[in-house]
Amino acid sequence: MSIYIETPRTIIREMLPEDEHGLFEMDTDPEVHRYVGQRPLETLEECRTVLNYVRSQYVDNGIGRWSVLEKETGEFLGWTGFKLMCEVANGHIGHYDYGYRFKRAAWGKGYATESGRASLQYGIRQLGLKPVYAMTDINNGASRHILEKLGFRFVEVFQYDGPSNWRTPKDRMATWYELPEEMPSQKNRDVPFQSFQT
Repeated sequence: MSIYIETPRTIIREMLPEDEHGLFEMDTDPEVHRYVGQRPLETLEECRTVLNYVRSQYVDNGIGRWSVLEKETGEFLGWTGFKLMCEVANGHIGHYDYGYRFKRAAWGKGYATESGRASLQYGIRQLGLKPVYAMTDINNGASRHILEKLGFRFVEVFQYDGPSNWRTPKDRMATWYELPEEMPSQKNRDVPFQSFQT
């Protein structure tokens, strides 16, 4: 199943091989990885491995992160969406993790919130994905603020050691968020979007 979601300023779709240069630009930036728990990518081959890993999740799990493009230019901005967690995180497994990552030039412009609201609305209401959780480094105040704007509720702080494929030492403190079973009323907050499935 191929996903295509159009918001006022963005296009959200499955991650494609053609996204590798935008993904590489984003994931070679140390500042982008400041709170992620991974070292920045160093080679295009590493980037292709990441991209292929995401694409394999579409086949294996029926869901994976989606690319976010600027509608007007087609420029790769980052990614948003869901990942089925097949490893334990904070005592949970088999849940949907919501996440996002954007290149630094896209920060502070509302893209994470706009694409986040649309992808959550689509994933929860049309795909029926649940339960949905999210996590972020305890020191990443900007990310925590976005999650709360998207309707996530803070649950607790926990020590997160990261999945086995992470590339740096782990054992850091993270925050755990949950999305209510019924998404909160989004009066004046829903993002108008069109979606297509093929």
